[in-house]
Amino acid sequence: MPRRDVAVTLLIAAATAAIFVLMALHGPRAQIQRIDNWFLRRMIDVRSGALTEVARVLNALGLVYVTLPVRLLIAGFLAFRRRWWHCAAFVSAIVLSEISIGTLKSLYDRPRPPASLVATSGASFPSGHAVAATVTVVAAVIALFPEGAGRYWWGAAAVAFSVLMGLSRAYLAAHWASDAVAGVLLGTTFALGTAVVVHVVRERGQPPPDRASPLLQ
Repeated sequence: MPRRDVAVTLLIAAATAAIFVLMALHGPRAQIQRIDNWFLRRMIDVRSGALTEVARVLNALGLVYVTLPVRLLIAGFLAFRRRWWHCAAFVSAIVLSEISIGTLKSLYDRPRPPASLVATSGASFPSGHAVAATVTVVAAVIALFPEGAGRYWWGAAAVAFSVLMGLSRAYLAAHWASDAVAGVLLGTTFALGTAVVVHVVRERGQPPPDRASPLLQ
């Protein structure tokens, strides 16, 4: 397995763990809250009709009514093409992320920002929209595109979409900025982590290849 894939996965997983640990500690959490308060004020300062409409569109894209059909379509396509390992990695990432969202929200029980521009429910940390959007697009890129330049371009687009989704949640005051950051990191960790685990399982069940194969090529 290429060391690069493992190194990137471990690095993002470490960053994810760090923000969740910091949010569990009173002192660091207070410092993060100050940054979140400042960021929310900046978002309110730059609000405009056009930006609000764009943010509302991104909010709609993160709803289960959109993400569920997309996920089912991708999983169905992978199953139809008999790409079982890719399908296993994709479905595993989605299932683990969905289990984690409710569990973590209940555990941290963080209040949401005041005066949200969209309807919200449940606790604030982490952002469910950011987790769902990120894990879906990143896991889809890994499952649908072979190793090469095409995957990296689509991966960059997936990262950009995830960041925009996170920013939109903070802009709409539906989440604090740190909620969005944690959501993007967590979704990415699940997508990469499941791909690495499935790759290891697959490689151990096959004869040693002539050369190291890239992540779920």
